[in-house]
Amino acid sequence: MLGWFFGKSPTQRNADALYVRAVKQARQANFYADMGVPDNVDGRFDMIALHVFLILRRLKQENARSQATAQALFDTMFTDMDRGLRELGAGDLGVGRRVKVMAKAFYGRVAAYDRGLKSDDGDLNEAILRNIFRGQEDERDRALLIASYTRRQADALDHQSVDALLEGEVLFITAAISDDGKSAL
Repeated sequence: MLGWFFGKSPTQRNADALYVRAVKQARQANFYADMGVPDNVDGRFDMIALHVFLILRRLKQENARSQATAQALFDTMFTDMDRGLRELGAGDLGVGRRVKVMAKAFYGRVAAYDRGLKSDDGDLNEAILRNIFRGQEDERDRALLIASYTRRQADALDHQSVDALLEGEVLFITAAISDDGKSAL
């Protein structure tokens, strides 16, 4: 209740740190230059959403201990989205509605990516093609690259300590394409 007086809680500071790291990872040039993610507002939102999802997925594995951090990370993301819309010139009346649309889109992506990571039947590839590449069939190979990266990143996060995440520390792998250009490294 007196958080405004004493500053942010440790949980909020750690969630902010996780979000900053997720945004930094989402902005890696390789996603846009090499893997074809559209370098626009939608593409950047999708990459931030993907990386926040991956962190939330890992935190969910320790639900009782990590629930507050997961909620704070979600709140941080949408506070930033609200701020970003305002900086882009969206009017006060339209921002709330747009943030709700973004939150609904995020929840849809979370469900689709989570389902996709649990299956081996191409669901993740289809979810990425549909969300990041807006269903453009000619981007199927690029969607496969992002899906490969996503699986490797999820595995890497599965091996990271939840305690480190709760302290605001996360390690992401590098987004890169193999020499043959057919798979993500």
